[in-house]
Parts: sequence; C-alpha cells; structure tokens
Amino acid sequence: MTPDNAKTVVRRFNEKVIVGGDREAFEALMSPGFVNRSAPPGSPNGPESMWNTFHNVLRPALAGLTVTIHDQVGEGDKVTTRKTISGKLVGELLGISPTGKEVSIDVIDIVRIEDGRYAEHWGINNLPAVLAHLRQA
Repeated sequence: MTPDNAKTVVRRFNEKVIVGGDREAFEALMSPGFVNRSAPPGSPNGPESMWNTFHNVLRPALAGLTVTIHDQVGEGDKVTTRKTISGKLVGELLGISPTGKEVSIDVIDIVRIEDGRYAEHWGINNLPAVLAHLRQA
C-alpha cells in the first residue's frame, strides 16, 4: 500500500466512523488484532475501545460533530494526521454537563495501516485541557 492509499484509509475512517458513526465501515477498516497504543494503562486497547470512544463518548456529547484534517504525512505503513474534532456540547462529556457551547479537540494521530486496515494507533490530544476549561466556565 502506498502512503497516499494509507492516507485515504485514514481519511475514510475519520469521515465514515468518527463523523458518520458507520459500524460497517468501522468493521471494514479495523484489523481484528488492532492495538490502541495510547489507551490508558489497564484499559481495553482493542478495536472496541476505539468504537466506544467515538460511539459512546464523543458522538452523543457533540452535536454536529465534524473532523477537520489539517495535515497528513504518510511514510511507509504509517500515517500521521493533525486534526480537530468539533461539535456543540449537547450531552455529557466525561462528567461535564451540556453547555450548548462549541467544543474543539485538537488531535495528532499516528496510525499503522496493514492490508488497508488500522493495525495500531498512537495519539495525543488536548481533551484534558478542554475539559478543564469547561469545568471553569
């Protein structure tokens, strides 16, 4: 798979799974042996941990959820993406009550693609800072 094809896989995941909540696309794009290397110690780190984050945490909390991809770099079997996940806080988000305000979470992900599917993920985001700001508001 070329780096451009790998970037297409990552863009499709962001559009179909994170924004669209498409379970079939999730199944098609996730390797059964997927490992989320950024999962907290002791937490599940398989495919369902990713689905849970998007389907049960972010999508119910953020109305009009969007993903804006700012940059993507592909090298070998890895794609690094700098993106922003945004939406209006209309549901509870990790203990924060709905505010009706726009929320933006900045993310940098590295995904290893194997056979056109997500095999591994590493990521950092500013969600802790976003939550701290919402608690003060």
